[in-house]
Amino acid sequence: MPLFIEGRRVQLPQSVREIVRAHPPLEERAKLLRGQSVQLVGPKGLLYVQQRELAVTSPKDGSISILGSDDATTCHIVILRHTGNGATCMTHCDGSDTKTEVPLIMNSLKSLSNHTQNGRLEVHLVGGFNDDRQLSQKLTNQLLHEFDRQEDDIHLMTFCVTELNDREENENHFPIICGIAINIKTAEIFRASFPERGPEEELRSARSLTGGPMINIYDAKTEQLHIGPYFWMPFPHVDFWLQQDDKQLLENLSTSPLAEPPHFVPHIRSTLMFLKKYPFPGQKPLHKQKTGTAITC
Repeated sequence: MPLFIEGRRVQLPQSVREIVRAHPPLEERAKLLRGQSVQLVGPKGLLYVQQRELAVTSPKDGSISILGSDDATTCHIVILRHTGNGATCMTHCDGSDTKTEVPLIMNSLKSLSNHTQNGRLEVHLVGGFNDDRQLSQKLTNQLLHEFDRQEDDIHLMTFCVTELNDREENENHFPIICGIAINIKTAEIFRASFPERGPEEELRSARSLTGGPMINIYDAKTEQLHIGPYFWMPFPHVDFWLQQDDKQLLENLSTSPLAEPPHFVPHIRSTLMFLKKYPFPGQKPLHKQKTGTAITC
C-alpha cells in the first residue's frame, strides 16, 4: 500500500521541493521543528540509538521514556509510530542498505503492535542537507520509495530532510537539525543532543564502522538492551589511520567533513583504538537492564 500525506497518495518520484509544494503542511511542520531550541537529554529514561541501530518500545515500558539519536549529517533519523498503541521505532539510517532496513523497521514495530486495528502508522523523517555529494538527497529518495513499497498504509507526518534541513554559511552548506528525540509517553518529537551515548559506545561504534548491518538493540518485553555478540574482520590499515592527524581523519572518514560536530574526530580515534585492541571480537552478548535511571548489567 502507498505512502500518504494528509490523506493523499504521495506521487513518486518527486523531489523534496515538489512534495512540499503539493503538501504545504509538511513545510510548516518542518519550520516549527527547525525553530525549536535544542534540549540536552540526560541518561535517565533514555535509550540512545547509534548509526545502523534501531530500537522499538511502547508507552507500557517502565524503563524507557525517550528514544534519541544525533550526529546525523547526511544520515537520516527515522521514527515510525503506531497511533493506536503508541509502539514506536527509532533508527539512524546512513543509506548503506535502505531496501533491507525499511522492512526491518516495519517488522520490528509490528512485533510489538499485537495487530492493533485502531490507529495508523505514521513516519517522521529528519536529517540530511544539501551536501556536495548529494548523499542526503539519495537517502531521502530511497526512504520514500521503500516506505511507499510496504504492504501497510504509512502516513508521512514530519519531513525535515535535505533542503528542508539546510542552512548556508560562507557558501558552505550545513544541516540545521542533527539530533532528535521522541517522548514515548506523549509522542512529542523535539530537537535534542546527548552528553552520553552509551552504554558500550565504542563497541557499538566499532560494529558500525566495520560495516555491520542494521540491528535491533532492545527487547521491550524484557526491557533489556542487547549488545552483541559482534563479529568483524580487522579494520584495514588501522595503524595507518591512527597515525593521521585530525584533518586527515575528518576528510577521509566522514561523508561531510565540514558539517561534523567537534567530537567527531575524537570519537573516530577512540573507535579506531578499540578496533586495534579488539581486532577479532566475538564475546558473549551483553544484556543490560534499563532501570529508568541507569543501565545495569
